[in-house]
Amino acid sequence: MDMGLKEKTALVTGSTKGIGKAIAIELAREGVHVLINGRNDEEVERTVREIKSTFPETSLQNATADLVDLEQRQALFEKFPEVDILINSMGIYEIMSYEDVNDEVWEKYFRTNVLAANGLSQFYLPKMVKNNDGRIIFIASEEALMPSGQMPQYCMTKSMLLSLSKSLSKLTAGTEVTINTILPGPTLSENVQEIIEGIYLNETLTFEEKEKDFMKTNLPQSELQRFIKPSEIGRLAAFVCSPYASAFRGSPIRMDGGMVPTIF
Repeated sequence: MDMGLKEKTALVTGSTKGIGKAIAIELAREGVHVLINGRNDEEVERTVREIKSTFPETSLQNATADLVDLEQRQALFEKFPEVDILINSMGIYEIMSYEDVNDEVWEKYFRTNVLAANGLSQFYLPKMVKNNDGRIIFIASEEALMPSGQMPQYCMTKSMLLSLSKSLSKLTAGTEVTINTILPGPTLSENVQEIIEGIYLNETLTFEEKEKDFMKTNLPQSELQRFIKPSEIGRLAAFVCSPYASAFRGSPIRMDGGMVPTIF
């Protein structure tokens, strides 16, 4: 299905791996000119070359920057003053007990997962509204709705993104600009795959068997009973960016594998 996105320009933050990279790939598949972002220039360049080799007709550009750093963020704005699509997918997470989450950790998560995304949105949103066209998507988590208690510092920031998305969406009333949040459930990113492999290090099992056992033991509430593929999130994001999704406004869009047990 042609999503009607050809020749659009998208900045996808944290797009050298995981969900961010999957979204970048799916947007490139649709003919979007993607700005690949990460803090490591070598990783960004490698990702640009990799996606370019698969979609040679698509223009990809290096948008290396530590978006938490105000000077680097400003330099990015000067290099790319306008985009049609902003995907705020950059984020950090780690299982931590509440007692170990000190003020420094709280601040780090707030700056990385919330303030960086807000800073980008604050810069690009007025231009989108002026052009009467644009998409902003925040990537949150099912943990924003049902915190597990295993990483309170992460859950707090993802809940904040839901509120921020809804607030900013109010500013787009009467325009063709939309702002939404995607809430993935447990997703098989590179980091998650490494964790699973480490848990079953001495087991002679295929990865599918390890995954099945892990889900049954640790995430029995998942109806999917497997990890969500990043490409599945990527395809959903491409649709939400498309003209066909213009009625999604400030919406929390769940792809959680049935993890959230409530109706809303």
